[in-house]
Amino acid sequence: MKPTIRLGKIAGLQIGVHYTLLLAVALITWTLAEGFFPDAFPGWSRVAYWLTSVVAALLLFVSVLVHEMAHSLVARSRGLPVEGITLFLFGGISSLSAESRSAGEEFVVAVVGPLSSLVLAVLFGAAYLASSGNNSPVTAVLAYLALVNGMLGLFNLLPGFPLDGGRVLRAAIWGATHNLYKATRVASTIGQAVAFAFIAWGVFQVLTGDVLGGLWIAFIGWFLNGAAESSRQETSVQEALRGVRVAEVMDHHPETTSPSMGVDVLVREFFLHHGKRALPVEEVGQLVGIVTITDAKEVPPDRWPFTRVSQIMTTSPLYSVTPDSTVAEALRSLAERRLNQLLVMSNGSIVGMISRENIIQYLQLMSDYGVWKKPGILQRLGQ
Repeated sequence: MKPTIRLGKIAGLQIGVHYTLLLAVALITWTLAEGFFPDAFPGWSRVAYWLTSVVAALLLFVSVLVHEMAHSLVARSRGLPVEGITLFLFGGISSLSAESRSAGEEFVVAVVGPLSSLVLAVLFGAAYLASSGNNSPVTAVLAYLALVNGMLGLFNLLPGFPLDGGRVLRAAIWGATHNLYKATRVASTIGQAVAFAFIAWGVFQVLTGDVLGGLWIAFIGWFLNGAAESSRQETSVQEALRGVRVAEVMDHHPETTSPSMGVDVLVREFFLHHGKRALPVEEVGQLVGIVTITDAKEVPPDRWPFTRVSQIMTTSPLYSVTPDSTVAEALRSLAERRLNQLLVMSNGSIVGMISRENIIQYLQLMSDYGVWKKPGILQRLGQ
């Protein structure tokens, strides 16, 4: 998930928030101000309840940030690349650019998050007890943070992939079977079962009168089910592509263009007539950049005849793979960078291109020949 707003860096990690976080803060603040704090700590003014609720809601997401920081720092300490952390409606997510390389590594990275939340629960609980349980807003915030961090830690230990507990479960199955794909399938299936249980519980809550709470629980279940199904589909693709090299799938003879070509000719001859989405740009036989249909769209059509490819092409970074790279690695790179194609380079020279379309066509052929039986993900891969 890409952040809507970037807040800065902590310990070298980019911290961002998604716009859905604003909805979460508003909903939690309203719930605390109108329910939890008045019931647990009576006698305050309405303004005091709302101000305390805003502070508590914000500190909740600071706690979530600590939870995700624990994941990210442990992952980075073990050599796994971490792009950053994004806070959103359901909490937070650490953007790891690579999967764990062993079951033990997966276990450690997954379990440290819930443990950090439980440690926070103990610390806030101790601070609450030290305050002698008086009826002040500070005491109320400490009590809430102790309770919610304890719930957050326990909730994330549920064996519902991709929750932390589901990842711990996957690590255990992976360690026992030495098969990551099988472990992911099993953990995802259990994760969907947990998700459906949440949805059923939410519906029951709605039917018994707790409409807001029930809808929230059901929505969490819906989110978990989608995440688990997505993980299972991605694993299906990774398994289908296991061992397949880029050289077997790529376009071996990609058309190229020159920096001096007009954008009008580029669009007419290549993007419209030949259906290309991107072209390598070469000058005197040397690769100097890549130009995409997105680059052309940024130029008004009436300016195309007066604009050269050199003015719109990308010269750096030029993302690439080698012919011996696996297609699974190429697909992961495409997804992480939100690209539609990658250059294929060998000894500093371009030898081909691989695109989402190439991979989709390969998987479709596997499906047509009965080698792979899950074509339902193909449309999503093309997005």
